[in-house]
Amino acid sequence: MNTAMQAELLRRAREEGLVDVAYTTLDGPLGTLLLASTDKGLVRVAFANESEDEVLQELSDKLSPRVLESPARLETVRRELTEYLEGSRQEFDLPLDWRLVRSDFTRRVLEATERIPYGATSTYRDVADAAGNVRAVRAAGSALGSNPIPVVVPCHRVLRTGGDLGGYGGTLPRKVFLLDLEAGRPHLV
Repeated sequence: MNTAMQAELLRRAREEGLVDVAYTTLDGPLGTLLLASTDKGLVRVAFANESEDEVLQELSDKLSPRVLESPARLETVRRELTEYLEGSRQEFDLPLDWRLVRSDFTRRVLEATERIPYGATSTYRDVADAAGNVRAVRAAGSALGSNPIPVVVPCHRVLRTGGDLGGYGGTLPRKVFLLDLEAGRPHLV
């Protein structure tokens, strides 16, 4: 199918309300990212270590079976992420769709994480405290591990008490890359 036919099919699908989740990919220093958005906002950022088929199935199962590749609907997301990864953007101005977040505590942890400034870090304990339960350090770590919108919701900025990296769903080399990028020390993953 040629590009003009694909564009026409996508236009008709949108007009008829047949697209609930749009997705595209973005290649960059973190590898290929899968980006997904709904009418409410960015709902998913997936690293290449996650199976694209599994991510698309998750979107279909949890949000809507009407998932369609639509790069144009995610152009702003692609642009902002590219600017961030090039070091020319420090804050995202994107609406977020939190529907893949599994609990109120997880959402509070992710919202607290979203407020950590560019170039700064916090600890799992501090994030748990900001989410309302200073003793829920492990639960905060689990919440961060299930972050459906990494990079934009900067869970890479959360470290163990004492400064150790802790974990990262996108792999530790990516976490180091992001921390170094924000500290002005870019390097390759």
